[in-house]
Amino acid sequence: MDLKEKTVKKHVLFEGKIVTLRRDEAMLPDGKPCTREVVEHPGGAAILAVREGKVALVKQFRYAYMEELFEIPAGKLERGEDAEKAALRELSEETGLTAERVCLRFVLYPSPGYTDEKIYIFEAEGLREGDAHPDGDEFLDVRFVPVEEVLEMIRSDKIRDAKTIAAVLDYSLRILGK
Repeated sequence: MDLKEKTVKKHVLFEGKIVTLRRDEAMLPDGKPCTREVVEHPGGAAILAVREGKVALVKQFRYAYMEELFEIPAGKLERGEDAEKAALRELSEETGLTAERVCLRFVLYPSPGYTDEKIYIFEAEGLREGDAHPDGDEFLDVRFVPVEEVLEMIRSDKIRDAKTIAAVLDYSLRILGK
């Protein structure tokens, strides 16, 4: 069965600094018309950095949720920007760490029901320390937390960020066999 929907017409409702909002006219696989709302996003890059059994976590206030969240270092891609370079940039800016190598672990679709955002999840290797230099509008608390404690933070609902949960669970399954 062909499940593909076809776009008939795109209507841009809003173009902002980070997102564009569209309302599209589309056609369902059975030929019936439908409407789809889409948030266009340039994507993001995130990087898991584990040093001496500890995960680099960034605690920051996230306005949309009105909460402080624990996350792995991450940031928005500029249109056309290389995801690996963005991940390395965010690691350095947010934690001061640099990596000799990075490995793309997977691509995460955070909410495929309404956005085209893709988050490229990398893992850092060969870490070296340096000085953090966050963006002027970033206020961060960087912590190095033992992997087992991070897993407990996930289990106890202290970490809610999807990219962080996915990256840590992937690491845990691959490296720790848990």
